This record gives sequence, C-alpha cells and structure tokens, in this order.
Amino acid sequence: MRLRVNGVDREVPLEPRVSLLDALREHLGLTGSKKGCDQGTCGACTVWVDGRRVLGCLTLAVTCVGREVTTIEGIAPADGLHPMQQAFVDHDAFQCGYCTPGQIMSAIALLDEGHAGDDAQIAEWMSGNICRCAAYPNIRAAIRQCRDQREGARGATA
Repeated sequence: MRLRVNGVDREVPLEPRVSLLDALREHLGLTGSKKGCDQGTCGACTVWVDGRRVLGCLTLAVTCVGREVTTIEGIAPADGLHPMQQAFVDHDAFQCGYCTPGQIMSAIALLDEGHAGDDAQIAEWMSGNICRCAAYPNIRAAIRQCRDQREGARGATA
C-alpha cells in the first residue's frame, strides 16, 4: 500500500490489520510516535491524518491510503524546531520524554482547533494525552507561550 507520510509517498507492504503506529514505527522507521498503552488511552501515539489528530495505535494503516499522515518527524522546519517544540524546551515541558511527541502533536492541533482559551480548556482538550511524570503545568505553559506568539503575530499583521 502507498502511504503519504510527512509529505513523502512511501510504498510499504502491509497486511490490512496493521495499525498506523506499527506501520510508522516497524515498517517506515519513524519511531518518534511512541507505543504506550496500545489501547488508545495514553495518547503517546498521537499523529495527524489530514490535519486531524488520531491515535496511531487505534487507526488501521489501510484507512490512511490517499490521506496525508504527519508525525512528529514532519513538523519542524529544516532549519530548527517547530515553535511548539521550542516552547516545550523553554518550559521544561517534558521529564522522561516518552509522551512528548504525542503531547506536542496534540498541543499544535489544540491551537489549530482554537481550544487554548485558558488553562481549564487546555487541560480538557489535552486530557487524552497522559504524562506519567506529571509535567502538566509546564505543558500548559508551553501551549500558552505558542498561543500568545500566534496571537501576537496576528496582531502584528492586522
């Protein structure tokens, strides 16, 4: 089957029952998305399909044929970090780092969806991503930083 991942078409021989997460990690060598619970409860495997966040462990790879899959490896510009990645660094929004790729993918989507009004809303819309190290205040601070940067950029162009 042909999957378009991070803007590149990739031909990969897969059985129809292979999850998107396993296709990415085991067949395409994209190990940024993590396998946490493998049951859709932790969010470590969060990726985007056609710009919407999905859990890679619960999504069959075959359902992504003809769609755009974006992983943590595909968000940064060639010359540095994505602003959300930088915000995670700035606010020490990771401890062990295992959940960080899924957290970042969800955090960017949360901003794109317009769900970053306040900390309560951020916590609610990020609730599908578990951090076992409890870095939640730092994660929310990183999201607020990116939100404020986006709002500042909009104000500067208006």
